[in-house]
Amino acid sequence: MKTPEIIGALGALAHEHRLAIYRLLVERGPQGLAAGVIGERVGLVPSSLTFHLQALLRAGLVRQARASRQLIYSADFSVMNGLVGYLTDKCCSAGDGACDTGCKPAAIARSPRRKSAA
Repeated sequence: MKTPEIIGALGALAHEHRLAIYRLLVERGPQGLAAGVIGERVGLVPSSLTFHLQALLRAGLVRQARASRQLIYSADFSVMNGLVGYLTDKCCSAGDGACDTGCKPAAIARSPRRKSAA
């Protein structure tokens, strides 16, 4: 990611409601959530929700898809990983080589396998 994209993403997340929406979508995973469900869970009326979702869309942090008459939003995990990677890629690189393990980014966890319905 380039610096202007990073600034846009961090700026979009620098708001209580947008951060709550984004965390909810990250928890939900690739299948995402309908806009109405997001609004209910974070306690926003539709007009305010639309405003915040549009900010996250412009920053590239979320994706939007239409399913019949509903808009489904999901986190763009490649952008999320790019943002975290940008913030941590040079961790301790200018140090004396005695980098604490706390400085190293955690490995990206694999998505758990879905349990089949029995």
